[in-house]
Amino acid sequence: MWLEFSKWMAIALFAGFLAYWSGISISLVEIVVGFLAGNLLHLTTNQWIDFLAGMGSIILTFLSGAEIDYDVLKNKFKESMLIGIFAFLMPFLFAWGTAFWFFHWDMKAAQIAGIALSTTSVAVVYAVMIETGLNNTELGKVILAACFINDLGTVLMLGLLFANCNWWILVFLIVIIIATIAANKFTEPFFNKFGNRTYQLELKYLFLLILFCGGVANLSNMEAVLPAYILGLAMSPFFAKQKDLLYRLRAMVFGLFTPFYFLKAGSKVTFGVVNYIWIVLAFLIVKMIAKYIGVRPFTLMFKYKKKEGIYTTLLMSTGLTFGTISALFGLSKGIINQAQYSILVSAVILSAVVPTLIAQKFFNPQNEENK
Repeated sequence: MWLEFSKWMAIALFAGFLAYWSGISISLVEIVVGFLAGNLLHLTTNQWIDFLAGMGSIILTFLSGAEIDYDVLKNKFKESMLIGIFAFLMPFLFAWGTAFWFFHWDMKAAQIAGIALSTTSVAVVYAVMIETGLNNTELGKVILAACFINDLGTVLMLGLLFANCNWWILVFLIVIIIATIAANKFTEPFFNKFGNRTYQLELKYLFLLILFCGGVANLSNMEAVLPAYILGLAMSPFFAKQKDLLYRLRAMVFGLFTPFYFLKAGSKVTFGVVNYIWIVLAFLIVKMIAKYIGVRPFTLMFKYKKKEGIYTTLLMSTGLTFGTISALFGLSKGIINQAQYSILVSAVILSAVVPTLIAQKFFNPQNEENK
């Protein structure tokens, strides 16, 4: 077991060196390295690696919610809502129509395609925000807020079209409402009394809330990343005053959990998908065009500078966590087959790499400021 873990960590370390030398975001490098390792080195997962990867997606999503600034969300509410809603709606409709009318997938499979390709990757966007320091800027906070609205639309549509209505959904709603209120009210007093001690009670408290709500979400056929995002948003005023705790969580997540998550995401794509590469590329192009149609007009409406507008549009075009989750949901429920799953996951992973790479290399607003 330890040798298997060390192999994954060695690959993660190699990816880190590549990111350092190339200047490309570590999340993107880990996805590409995971793809190569999965196909060339036969990198495989086990239960514990799946757990670490799952924790990476959950805690990273929690942190991205915690980075959302209430004041920016309030002052830029119209901006965040419009960008987030149309960043979800346009690719959902375009991808659904493409799958149904052009590739002749059945209606439910086409709906899964629309949902999987409507997402914006919180994990990738947040990782890029942290690396560039844009998480501390108004632009970065608006993008994170729009990501929240976008993915909330994705989750709601998945539930509306496919969720089984049972009493666990009611339990989940009650639990998340209570947990959100408790997190907002009691986190700061708890930290003031028990925080900054060697036994790290504040971290145990956070993990308990996140994992318990995630478990209840799973019982109601939802994903654990959704309550993590909501809890992070509820605690964002607290984290705005407790930057040290935020930095400690980041170090833990980026050092241990997210390498497994991004490497695993890349390893799930096989060379066999080359047989469907034209469909994969078609879905990628459809998603990027639809995101451009959904997001770019609002960046012009709100008078973004050209680089900021295109950068925002490209980052909103990324996909990973909710996209792969939606595709896996469709596969596990028998809505899509293995070939359709591979196509969607490949398109989703490419959407994590291609728009982000273009944004970072050619449209990063900070590059202009640093000249």
